[in-house]
Amino acid sequence: MIAAPHIPVLLNEVVTALAIQPGHVVIDATFGAGGYTRVFLDQGATVHAFDRDPDAIAAGEQWPETREQPPRLVLHSRRFSEMVEAMAEAGIDTVDGVAMDIGVSSMQLDQAERGFAFSTDGPLDMRMDRQRPNAADFLNTADEAAIADVLYQYGEERQSRRVARAIVAARPLETTGQLAAVVRKALGYRPHNNKGPAPKDPATRSFQAIRIHVNGELDELDQGLVAAEQLLREGGRLAVVSFHSLEDRKVKQYLRDAANANSGGSRHMPVRTAQNPARFVAVSKAIRPSEAEVARNPRARSATLRAATRTAAPSIFKQGQAA
Repeated sequence: MIAAPHIPVLLNEVVTALAIQPGHVVIDATFGAGGYTRVFLDQGATVHAFDRDPDAIAAGEQWPETREQPPRLVLHSRRFSEMVEAMAEAGIDTVDGVAMDIGVSSMQLDQAERGFAFSTDGPLDMRMDRQRPNAADFLNTADEAAIADVLYQYGEERQSRRVARAIVAARPLETTGQLAAVVRKALGYRPHNNKGPAPKDPATRSFQAIRIHVNGELDELDQGLVAAEQLLREGGRLAVVSFHSLEDRKVKQYLRDAANANSGGSRHMPVRTAQNPARFVAVSKAIRPSEAEVARNPRARSATLRAATRTAAPSIFKQGQAA
């Protein structure tokens, strides 16, 4: 067995949610270091794994399951929003399960040269696939209002205008360390005095926002959920792990709509008089890591899993259409 170098979050809960049986065809929409895929393979599934990061795909190509005949691990160097097209090219119309672990991987965070984290200084990059403008391109060319909008919308940074103004004044920015210093200064951050628990670094929200913008992550999530719906067979399972409120909100709302759980109306939305059949059932409540898991893996602290089961109802979306 080839062990993944990083700890997959909510692994047991994801495996339980997917109810994998030998012979199942499962999509790991966010391969990363392969933590979920490893267990899916050990349970006898054939896995189609997607990742837009060429480093992740290159590492996966060393797994022996890629060389079996037929291969039990098929790697797709593509965005997970393209999974319908990719599976059609592989001659597969439906699958038994889809797992999605949204956001940046531990492998990417730990590589300073990828520019995702401010814990170590590195180039201001943040791209998952390196085929689009990077964080430095955005921060050094966008106007102040555009930067402020990104910080507010994707990082929920209440002082987004102040931070954006500081970023523009400090241009050009080239490293993660430079950006973190600018954000901290703009927000009046002072080093912790080591008395009591350390506060959250104020640069966290801005880094999250810029990374989401650079990679178009929320649009990708919208399209990925639709693609999963289109591929799952009746009784197929979906499991989505997210790491912050913006992602979880999208997943929760998507599954509630797909299960017709919002049909009762509210003061904001009238009662629906007609509706399509539910496309998902058995929608779980938010599942979060145990204290023991967080102790083993602090990065699991903010994780939320939501799962659901596909019905026989046809998808209401056309191929390539987002939610």
